[in-house]
Amino acid sequence: MKKMFAAAAVIVAVSATACKKTGEGEYTVEKPVVGTVTDTVHTPVVETSMESTTVAVPKVVTDSTTIKVPHVEVKRP
Repeated sequence: MKKMFAAAAVIVAVSATACKKTGEGEYTVEKPVVGTVTDTVHTPVVETSMESTTVAVPKVVTDSTTIKVPHVEVKRP
């Protein structure tokens, strides 16, 4: 278990040093292969905005009427 934790710590340390930011949304990454290969990775750009639109809502006309409903009253002894 200690060996596995130590190996994971070494991998994290190596991967943290093999990547550096070269511009806005751009990173240079060194991949561990036989030798070293350097790639430039472009991160995606997400743009958000709010837009307005018009929705047609139908008018509902209701008539009121009187209905009879039962009324139950329970008297406890």
